[in-house]
Amino acid sequence: MNTVYFVGAGPGDPDLITVKGNDLLMRADLLIYAGSLVNPELVARSPAREKYDSWGMKLPEMVGLMREAAAAGKRVVRLHSGDPSLYGAIVEQIAELERDGIDVEVVPGVSSMFGAAAALKTQFTLRGVSESVIVTRPAGATLEKDMIPEFSRSGATLVVFLGTEHLEAVVAKAECPPETPAAVVYHATWPDQKVVVGTVADIAAKTRAAGIERSALIIIGRVVDAARSGYAKSDLYR
Repeated sequence: MNTVYFVGAGPGDPDLITVKGNDLLMRADLLIYAGSLVNPELVARSPAREKYDSWGMKLPEMVGLMREAAAAGKRVVRLHSGDPSLYGAIVEQIAELERDGIDVEVVPGVSSMFGAAAALKTQFTLRGVSESVIVTRPAGATLEKDMIPEFSRSGATLVVFLGTEHLEAVVAKAECPPETPAAVVYHATWPDQKVVVGTVADIAAKTRAAGIERSALIIIGRVVDAARSGYAKSDLYR
């Protein structure tokens, strides 16, 4: 077999994993999952005899487990939250495995950003409002400088990952009108999901008042308030 499957678990709701991803999960011999970011229902669903939480693991340890199991002919599933292509750190894992002759297949998943859009009942791209989406993260311990000022000037919908702890800094850097709609979605699609809607000027205060300090997405742009955005109707349905 000698294949490791990188599977997107989806944003939280265990039913939002893809059919292919769920099939692999149900046939896994070794499961390495992304700690608290993956719904424990998915971990429990898998009959894999070996299960490891990757939180705190170093790259050599994690890759070593996958390499050894794959070389022994076991089906290995590396379960990432959301979609593995967004802040999933999969490329460094894949490079190590392929260097040792282990094949890799990536199975995409539903990103939390799409779960957040669903929670807001809106579109990230909306005719006459925003034709583009920018996905980014703020500066912090592992990123020296971000481009939030530049991106926020573009008028595109801005989706900020890994930024809840730095929310005040994010909105302070945003160079768009303070009345620009903004939202914070905590645990999109999880049972304890919270949605906070406001503007660039007040979203930080509203979010903290709601008790949200982490595990949320920040969305800035007029699509947040789609009903009052002045969008144009699609020609498809006229």
